[in-house]
Amino acid sequence: MKLKLDLHDIFNKGRDIDRALNEIIDEAVRKKAKTVEIIPGKGSGQLKKRVLRFLEQKEIKAKYHRVEKDGKNFGRLFVHFKH
Repeated sequence: MKLKLDLHDIFNKGRDIDRALNEIIDEAVRKKAKTVEIIPGKGSGQLKKRVLRFLEQKEIKAKYHRVEKDGKNFGRLFVHFKH
């Protein structure tokens, strides 16, 4: 199972971004998804940096296995889980 989160609609709403990220990570854990695709978009790269900082938080990092940056699409990240 693969889940997907597109942040284009809430790119400038800080609380909404954190809430959406928390929800998708928790959903992945609950549903035992193998991968979450997060789309911060290309833009200036600030949103992608924010997502990566979020994923680096100790309590979040404990929930997933690894993060992969898409080599073909700068505006996409994959979060991989081991259940």
